[in-house]
Amino acid sequence: MSSPASPAGTRSLILERLLGDSGDAGQVIGAGRSMAERALPFVMKRLAEEIGAPVTVDLQSVEVARVAEARAVSGSCYAMTTVASTISSDAMTMVMDAVAVSVLVCTLFGGDPEQPVATIDRDFSPVEIDVATLVFQELATVLNGTGRRSLELKLPVPRAVTGLEASRRVLRDGPAVRIVFALSTPAERGTVVITIPQRVLLSRNPAEVDAEDNSRWQAHFSEEVKRSTISLEATMPLARLTLGQLAGWRVGDVIELGDMAQTQARLATRDRTLFVCEFGKLGNNYTVRIKRPHDEAQDFMDGLVQE
Repeated sequence: MSSPASPAGTRSLILERLLGDSGDAGQVIGAGRSMAERALPFVMKRLAEEIGAPVTVDLQSVEVARVAEARAVSGSCYAMTTVASTISSDAMTMVMDAVAVSVLVCTLFGGDPEQPVATIDRDFSPVEIDVATLVFQELATVLNGTGRRSLELKLPVPRAVTGLEASRRVLRDGPAVRIVFALSTPAERGTVVITIPQRVLLSRNPAEVDAEDNSRWQAHFSEEVKRSTISLEATMPLARLTLGQLAGWRVGDVIELGDMAQTQARLATRDRTLFVCEFGKLGNNYTVRIKRPHDEAQDFMDGLVQE
């Protein structure tokens, strides 16, 4: 990449590298980390069940980067593929280093995961390329997502390349987010670097998607709560009595209700008053008719006046 021709160009490049297209590195990293963390358990499951490779997958880092630097952290020997989407020809660049390829090939073909493996220091063989492509496919499928969160990748992924062909692959530069997954066994640890341009990552509007998901879950939860059952209790107030009068009560005594008791029934659940009601009778059934919602503030004021 050529250097900027002016101080203004240099400043623009520095700001772009620090902040990215969004102008907010935190937003970019947050969106990338959220996507990676959601995908991680599914990646582990697919590698174990679909491929049969007994490797551990960890999220190593998420950071702001450049698309042109997609190969920078993988050494001189790596496998690479670039996946297109509906809005970009380079929506996802995936690079697997030699250690990760060695680990996968070894474990996939029955090697002992407890033992160190010989790291490949040459161009990969067709079989090794096929294994790398298979893992790229699983990662891209999981990271792609579904619905409004989807990156809309064009799958299956292109077959991986290595050696001179990979190094000659031109990457259109621009701000990106770099997601690094570690593939490891007890003896070895390799990496898969996934670089997504910010224009692709932020086109999903993750804040809007997450807000929509939250609203949908809140609505679902509210409906479930509405279906739950509770016990209601209707009570009527007695006249105000002294403790001496209360102490004088005996079994069989009849207690007179106050003049307003029938119109001041309280409907409550779990010790919380909901409505003020009127007690009555309809046919053979006793009833309470709701008069108004219970006002705690007014009830408190009425209590002070009575005292």
